[in-house]
Amino acid sequence: MLNTANTLSVFALGGINEIGKNMYVLEYGDDLLIIDCGSKFPDESLLGVDLIIQDISYLQQHQDKIRALLVTHGHEDHIGGIPYLLKQLNIPVYATRLTLGLIDLKLREHGLLRDTQRIVINSDSTFQFGDINVSFFKTSHSIPDCLGIVFQTPQGTIVHTGDFKFDLTPVGGDYADLHKMAEIGKNGVLLLLSESTNAERPGFSLSERVVGEHIEEAFRKADQKIFISTFASNVHRIQQIIDAAIKTNRKIGLLGRSMVNVVSVAEELGYLTIPEGILIETDQINGLDPERVVVICTGSQGEPMAALSRLSTGNFRQVSVLPGDTVILASSPIPGNEKSVSRIVDNLFLLGAKVIYGSGSTSGMHVSGHGFQEELKLMLTLMKPKYFIPIHGEYRMLQQHRALAESIGVEGDHIFILNNGDVVDIEQSTARQTRSVQAGHVFVDGLGVGDVGKMILRDRKLLAEEGMLLIILTMSKTDGKLLTSPDTISRGFVYERGAEELYKELDELVVTIVKNSARPNRNRRNDLKHSIRKSVEKLLYARTKKRPMIVPFIIEI
Repeated sequence: MLNTANTLSVFALGGINEIGKNMYVLEYGDDLLIIDCGSKFPDESLLGVDLIIQDISYLQQHQDKIRALLVTHGHEDHIGGIPYLLKQLNIPVYATRLTLGLIDLKLREHGLLRDTQRIVINSDSTFQFGDINVSFFKTSHSIPDCLGIVFQTPQGTIVHTGDFKFDLTPVGGDYADLHKMAEIGKNGVLLLLSESTNAERPGFSLSERVVGEHIEEAFRKADQKIFISTFASNVHRIQQIIDAAIKTNRKIGLLGRSMVNVVSVAEELGYLTIPEGILIETDQINGLDPERVVVICTGSQGEPMAALSRLSTGNFRQVSVLPGDTVILASSPIPGNEKSVSRIVDNLFLLGAKVIYGSGSTSGMHVSGHGFQEELKLMLTLMKPKYFIPIHGEYRMLQQHRALAESIGVEGDHIFILNNGDVVDIEQSTARQTRSVQAGHVFVDGLGVGDVGKMILRDRKLLAEEGMLLIILTMSKTDGKLLTSPDTISRGFVYERGAEELYKELDELVVTIVKNSARPNRNRRNDLKHSIRKSVEKLLYARTKKRPMIVPFIIEI
């Protein structure tokens, strides 16, 4: 292993060449620091998978060196994997008050709260981990209490920006610390890791306050109940919804477990201001005049079990969307979620609702929490790094960020476009990328972590697309003859009553195969199953052009 006592190594186990499951590692000598530990939601190809987290094999192999998990902010793609990490590695967690409050919800749910050391930090905190000094600076994002991190090492200064934008009129006065950033850059930055989410979008992002103005205007125009869906973690937007409800004399109901939990934590910690009597219980919503109600709910990304999806199909027991109600989607669909969101919008229109939806620029109900090109260039200009690693983005975004860095003077051969696991080693203040460590996806499926692999996903895909055929053979244990006709059960393939001739042909084929086979012992039984599977597969494809999963099952009596 190249990592010697004087080598500083930087790499990602998640968050490069992808959006989500962020995890970055900084290692020097006997000290290893982890930055963020997020999760990622699966796309529709990962059937049955609930969550995607990081492969932490490298961390498990070097757990004696791990000093801390440092968390930049409280979004799921930065904290969602923490319970799964802590079940394997008991390490201290450093985060701001709100971020730690959201992490605590997860730790309590997983039974880890009592055994986890949690340290509250702010932008003025400093820590010494071996030869690495760690400090922080405030950034603006779509959730309060966000930090960038500065690592002062014997090899030079490393900066991780976290997620950021430069909002000059932020809600709640959550200003980015431009002066501190400039001071960090003035003192010299050897390597900058900066997020790339909006590297393709020119100009500057809009202020979150713009959304508040549009929300208030929509509330004043609404005649009946208002349903508004947004990310539960977007505390700034929730505050603006609360403010608009107060100005338009409406009470607020909360739907969705994550919405209730986040609002509770944010209010308790002082990040939300909610006057007494504004919040109402779900069962009180129908008892008020429709023009006096706002419902804030989860599900803006089309999640099938979230509140908005259930409302759109009339499956929310206590509350209904009625003709004339206004439904606002205060978000933009994340790539991959467009179909699900469109389905919900269609359903809401069928219910007779007035629906305000679309990308942020068209509806005015959403602005991004990630900086556009000019903001990414401003961060690069403030930090003046010698070396640069674009992170938190898909490959095209990383390449666009590379071009932005070159445009402000970073040398092209000092920019590293990496994959998860690629290591940048720094010795004598010179960086190079020549090796990799193990990295990848781990799937969470119910209570199982890492149990689902390529074979299982392939089988699930086959079952979903082609169905299954179960062929049950009842045979004599003494002479290996069939005692009854084969029993064929179809699931998701073809309906038996509509395919009598096909099933008759299948039975005849199976009987013939059994008669021509030798008396089955343990080995012969597997040969018989293989022969049935191959022959039946060939017949079915010839007759139906389908290849269902074929499962022969032998019962010996």
